[in-house]
Amino acid sequence: MEYKETLNLPVTDFPMKANLVKKEPEVLKQWEAEDLYGQIRKEKQGRPMYVFHDGPPYANGHIHMGHALNKILKDFVVKFQSMKGYDATFVPGWDCHGLPIEHQVGKELKKKKKDFSKSEIRKLCREYAAKFVDIQREEFKRLGVFASWDKPYLTMDYSYEATIVREFSKFIEQGMVYKGLKPVHWCVQCRTALAEAEVEYDNHRSPSIYVKFPVKSGWNDQLEGLDPSKTHFVIWTTTPWTLPANLAICLHPDFEYTAVSHQGEYWIVAKELAQGLMEEWQVKDAKTLGKCSGKDLEGVVCRHPFIERESPVILGEHVTLEQGTGCVHTAPGHGQEDYVVGQKYGLDTYNPVDDAGIFKPVVEHFAGQFVTKANPNIVEKLQADGFLITSSEIEHSYPHCWRCHQPIIFRATAQWFIPMDKDGLRANALAEINKTRWVPHWGRERIYSMVENRPDWCVSRQRAWGVPITVLTCKQCEKQVTSPEVMSHIVKLVEQNGADFWFEKDAEELLPSGYQCSCGSKEFIKEMDILDVWFDSGVSHAAVLEGDPNMQWPADLYLEGSDQHRGWFHSSLLESVGTRSAAPYKTVLTHGYVVDGKGKKMSKSAGNVIAPQKIIDQYGAEILRLWVASENYREDIRISHEILKRLTEAYRKIRNTFRFLLGNLSDFDPKSDAVPMEELEEIDRYILYRFRTVSEKIMKAFDDFEFHVFYHSFYNFCIVDLSAFYLDILKDRLYTYPRNSKGRRSGQTAMNELLKGMAQLMAPVLSFTSEEVWSFMTSQSDKTPSVHLSSFPDLSRISFPDHLADKWEKISQLKGEVSKALELRRQEKVIGHSLDALVRLELPESLKKILEGDQDELKFIFIVSAVEIAGTLKGETEVYVSEAMDGVKIAVHSAPGKKCDRCWNYFVEEPTPEHPSICLRCVKNLESAKA
Repeated sequence: MEYKETLNLPVTDFPMKANLVKKEPEVLKQWEAEDLYGQIRKEKQGRPMYVFHDGPPYANGHIHMGHALNKILKDFVVKFQSMKGYDATFVPGWDCHGLPIEHQVGKELKKKKKDFSKSEIRKLCREYAAKFVDIQREEFKRLGVFASWDKPYLTMDYSYEATIVREFSKFIEQGMVYKGLKPVHWCVQCRTALAEAEVEYDNHRSPSIYVKFPVKSGWNDQLEGLDPSKTHFVIWTTTPWTLPANLAICLHPDFEYTAVSHQGEYWIVAKELAQGLMEEWQVKDAKTLGKCSGKDLEGVVCRHPFIERESPVILGEHVTLEQGTGCVHTAPGHGQEDYVVGQKYGLDTYNPVDDAGIFKPVVEHFAGQFVTKANPNIVEKLQADGFLITSSEIEHSYPHCWRCHQPIIFRATAQWFIPMDKDGLRANALAEINKTRWVPHWGRERIYSMVENRPDWCVSRQRAWGVPITVLTCKQCEKQVTSPEVMSHIVKLVEQNGADFWFEKDAEELLPSGYQCSCGSKEFIKEMDILDVWFDSGVSHAAVLEGDPNMQWPADLYLEGSDQHRGWFHSSLLESVGTRSAAPYKTVLTHGYVVDGKGKKMSKSAGNVIAPQKIIDQYGAEILRLWVASENYREDIRISHEILKRLTEAYRKIRNTFRFLLGNLSDFDPKSDAVPMEELEEIDRYILYRFRTVSEKIMKAFDDFEFHVFYHSFYNFCIVDLSAFYLDILKDRLYTYPRNSKGRRSGQTAMNELLKGMAQLMAPVLSFTSEEVWSFMTSQSDKTPSVHLSSFPDLSRISFPDHLADKWEKISQLKGEVSKALELRRQEKVIGHSLDALVRLELPESLKKILEGDQDELKFIFIVSAVEIAGTLKGETEVYVSEAMDGVKIAVHSAPGKKCDRCWNYFVEEPTPEHPSICLRCVKNLESAKA
C-alpha cells in the first residue's frame, strides 16, 4: 500500500515564488478596474471620520526615496484607520507654483527666456507642473498607495488659487499685512527673496578681518588717559562687502570694555576677549588699559574707515562674547538684528546693493563690483589706509539657496510682511503648538523655538510663477485698497479666470465697475510680486479640509519630513492661527531623511542615490513597503541593496507561512467544519491567544505610529510562534489524522482564524500580498471581495486562562532548549531527523508539576519519537545543560524500535499483520478515516 496517498498533504495554487515585479501591476490594474478606493470610500460613508491631510510635494522631477518613504507611511496610516472602521480619506496634493518649477523652465529656455513675457513663462510653468503631476501620480500609484488620484488638489487650480487670494485678503482686512524695507535672505542668482524654509546651510570659506573705526567725537575719558585721536573701536566681520553699508558699532550695555595699547594706538574691545585677541593678532608688546561698561560708551561717534560717514556707538542685547571683539559692525540693511537695533536708534535701512548683488553707483571705491568679488578689494583698501589689524580665512556654516545651492546674502528690499507680534500672532501660535500632539515629542521644541524667534513673515517673492499679491494702490494718494467688496471681487475673478488674469489685465479692470478711491481718483497701480509659495501650501487646510464634505477641519494628522517644522507645518500654523485662531492639525508626525547603507546623505555626486523605480523593477514595491515598516522612521533611515536582500528573505518567510496555512485549509469549510472555540485543543487555543496578544501589540503600535513594531512583531510571530513552534507541531495532526477528525479540524479552525486575521493585520503594510492571500481564501463565505474592504478581526472572543498561558510559554521555551540539544546530536551524526531521537529530561519540580498530564504529548510537541522524564541524568555521558532554564538537563539518544512508513515516528509495539510497516496509531487513524 502507498501510505503517502493516505496522508492529508497541503494543496494550494498560492505560489511560493512571489514574482512581485510581474504580479503587482496586475493587481493595480484590477484595483483600478474595480475602483477599489471608491468602493472603500462608499463602504465607510457615515462612519466617524479620521482626517489625514496630505502635504503637497513639488511637481518637478521623478519621485525619489524620500517621496516613497513619505507616501508609504501615509498609506499605512489611512489604510489602518479605514480597516479600524473610520471614514479615512486620502486626497493627494501637489505644490505647483514657485521657484523650483520656474527655475526648471528657465533652464529649458536658456537664453531665450528674456524673449518671453511673464504670461508666456507662466503658461510654460503650468504645463511643466501638469506634466510632472501626471508622472508622479503614476509613480505613487505604483507603490500601492490608495488615494483620490483622479481628484487631487493642485495649488495651480483656479479654485485653489482663489482660496489663496481669499485667505491673504483676510490678513489684509485685519491690517495684518504691511510693506517695508527690511533685510531678507536674498539669492542673487535667482534674484528673489527666500523664505526660511528655502535656505539650506553648507560649509563656506569666508574672509575673517578685524577693522579699526577711529573715534571722531563724543569721547569723555570713559577709559582714563586715552588720547581720543589715537583711539579706535575694533570690529570683526566675515562679510567685508557689508562695510560700505555700516551705520553704527554696537556694544552690549553690561559687558566690560578695555583698551589694548599697541604702538601708540588704543584699540577698544570687550575685556573678556582682550587676551585671546592679542594672541590671535600676535601683538606681544600690547597692554590693556582701564575698563568701563558698554553703556558708558554709548554716544561716542566713530568715523567710517573709507567712507565720509559717521558710525555712532550704540547698544544691543544681541552682542555676544562667543566670537569677534564684543564691538559689532552694524549694517541695518544687511542683517535682522542690525535692522532691529537700527530701528531703535532711528538708523536708515541702508542697502547699496542691487538685485544682482552689484554695488550701486553711490558706493565709493567699489561701485559696479559684485559683492563677494569686492571682498579682497575692500580688504586691500583697509590695509592701504591703515585700518586693518589682521586678515585670514575661515570655514563656517553659511546659508545657501536651496534651489541653485549658491551662497546667499542678507539684503534690505521692499517686501510684504505679516507681522508676528501684531494681534498676538506669535503668542497664539505658540499656545497652539502646546495643544498639538507632536510625534516624535522633540518636534514640539523644534517648531516652538522657530516660531518664538522668527522675524516677521516675508510673504513676497520677485518671481513670475505664483499667485500675485493682490494689492492695488491709489496713484494719487498712495492709499492701498483694502475694501472687502474689492477683495471679494478679485477672488471671484481668480475663481473664474485663474491668477494669470491679474498679470494680463490693467489695474482698473481688476476693480468693480465704477470703483474709485476715497480721494476721488480712479487710477491705481497693481502689485507685481507673487506670494511666498509657503503661503500657497499653508492655506491647504482651508482649500482642502473645509472645501470637501468628506473631510473636516482641523485635520487629525499632518505627516511630513522633519524639515517641514520650518516649512509646511510652520506656514500652515501661522496662516491658520492668523485667520482662525487655531492650529489646522491635532497631531503632527515627522520622519527622518533617507540615507545610504553607511548613513551618508544621498546625492548624485556621491553616486549613492537609489531610485524607487529601480528597487521596484528589481524587488517589487512590496519590499519597499516592508522596508518602510521595518525601520524606525523617526531617525534617518538607511537603505542599501544588502538591506533590501535581507528584507526579501524575511518577506519570503512570511509568504511561506501563508502558503502553509492556505495549503492545509484546502479541504476546510468554516461553516461545516469549524470546531467551537471552547472545544479546541489546548495548543490551538494557546496559539490564538498568542495571536490576540500580538495583534493587540500591533494595533497599539499602529495607533502610536510605531510601524517598525508591526514588522518585528508580525515577522517574529510567523517565524517563532508559528513556523518554529505551532505549525511544526501541528503537521503531524494535519497530515496523519483522519481528514474529518475533530483533532485535525480543531487545528484547521485555529489556522483559519490565523489566516484571515493575519491577512487583515498585514493589509496596511503588505497590501499586494494580503490581497493575493485573500483571493486564495476560497472557503470564506463571509469574505469581502477585497481584504481592503474588510475590518480588522475582533479577537475579543478569544480567551485563555493565565495559568495555561504560563504553562504553554514554559513548554515553548522547553521545546527551544530540546531543539538545541537535538541539533548538537545531529552535528555528531547520532541522529538525522528529530524523529530519530528519544529525549530524556531532568526537570526542576516546578516544571514537572506544570507538565503533569501532558507527558504523553511532549513527543509530538518536541517532534521526537519518545520522551522520558527522569529523576536524574547522572550516568549519562552526553548531557545538554540549559543556560536559559534553571535545572533543565537534556540527553538525546537514537529512538528504539522501527520507523513508521506513514508518520515517521519510531514504534516498539507489535504491528498488525495487515500493516506491518506502520505504527498502531496510524492503523487506528486509517481505520477511522474509512469509517
